[in-house]
Amino acid sequence: MGSGKVTSSEPLHWQGKHVTVAGLGVSGIPAAKVLHARGAIVTVVNDGDDARARAQAAELEALGITVRLGDGATLPEGTELVVTAPGWKPDKPLFEAARAAGLEIWGDVELAWRLRGPDAAPWLAVTGTNGKTTTVQMLASILKAAGLRTAAVGNIGVSLLDAVLGDEEYDVLAVELSSYQLHWAPSLRAHSAAVLNLALDHLDWHGSMEAYAADKGRIYEGNRVACVYNAADKATEDLVREADVEEGCRAIGFTLGTPGPSQLGVVEGILVDRAFVENRQKNAQELAEVSDVNPPAPHNIANALAAAALARAFGVPARAVRDGLRDFTPDAHRIAHVADVDGVAYIDDSKATNTHAAEASLAAYESIVWIAGGLAKGATFDELVTKSAARLRGVVLIGADRALIREALARHAPEVPVVDLDRTDTGAMLAAVQEAQRLAGAGDTVLLAPACASMDMFANYNKRGDAFAEAVRELGTDA
Repeated sequence: MGSGKVTSSEPLHWQGKHVTVAGLGVSGIPAAKVLHARGAIVTVVNDGDDARARAQAAELEALGITVRLGDGATLPEGTELVVTAPGWKPDKPLFEAARAAGLEIWGDVELAWRLRGPDAAPWLAVTGTNGKTTTVQMLASILKAAGLRTAAVGNIGVSLLDAVLGDEEYDVLAVELSSYQLHWAPSLRAHSAAVLNLALDHLDWHGSMEAYAADKGRIYEGNRVACVYNAADKATEDLVREADVEEGCRAIGFTLGTPGPSQLGVVEGILVDRAFVENRQKNAQELAEVSDVNPPAPHNIANALAAAALARAFGVPARAVRDGLRDFTPDAHRIAHVADVDGVAYIDDSKATNTHAAEASLAAYESIVWIAGGLAKGATFDELVTKSAARLRGVVLIGADRALIREALARHAPEVPVVDLDRTDTGAMLAAVQEAQRLAGAGDTVLLAPACASMDMFANYNKRGDAFAEAVRELGTDA
């Protein structure tokens, strides 16, 4: 790790500054309002021109903000700064024109970072392909257990602009950041940060795995105290090595095995810290039991270790780690136990929308009837099936791209019985659960971990998980 100076917030002069905000929605509208309130001359451009966009535009225009609908490609004349919604791809013509004009392009995270006050709460930041939301929520729970004023913010919960500009005072913020947000946040400098894992994702946006990883790695730039990485995922450690950080910032690993010095890990069912202790070559601090993690699946234990590492980097005592993990309740559709029916456990992990997440979910159970399928988003399934084949008692396939999974199963797990439901209507979930019940025996787990997006059949993964839970309830539950 190199050494870099942390950028502090600095007064910005907005009065009369011409700012173009790219995109309406959850980040664009607050950004436009914040900038307008500070005296900037704001123009919002948006690709869409539907009823919802027109209603949002009317709200902004009533404040005196100019909105151009259906024209997100042209840079407005006189623009001095562009602030973009995180999802806008870097190769859009608007950005090419801005770069050609020598203009800066900020995302909502960068804007929040620049607008925070001189005494603003430090940020503990988390990114990764999977597990970000759960880890940030665990972290916030631990920080609260330590008596600190905090919130889970960023790509989750409270918006960063609201957090840094609102009336509520915080001691520290637990910040979830996507690769999109990090791409547009060049001056962000966290107190400490973690990259949980890296797997193929969002390549249509970033263009390559290298670009995706580089954007994730931005989270380490300028860290002051700790860069937390996954010892089982070398790519995350490589990002730490490449980061330009404050002098004295440490690389802290987490592992599901026995931790070495400067690591957190697991020893005989205990979460252990060998990073933030005196004489870490010899000493270790017990933090919590594996059973304190809800649910205690391997990838969720890794999330807990990452959250604990960030909290410990901020000086949180061991007892608060244990209490925070015990108090934490995961969001719905994340390895959620729905019911036991005839000795079979039914688990909803509808949030497993890519192969990396599904692999972690499948690794948590020994004998599985797997419900999978949906929109593959260009994914392939050979590696997932190969790693999980020994655990599969049966598979039920649904969704538009189920054939891709069926073909991988035929290649790598031909002995596993497969039910291919040739339908994509929402009622297919009840049929899938009934077929899974037929394949399962006492002691098995019926696991919805689709490895695919949901939009071919459902509005989102939440609706898919709700349909699964409703179908399970129709089977009846054990007494």
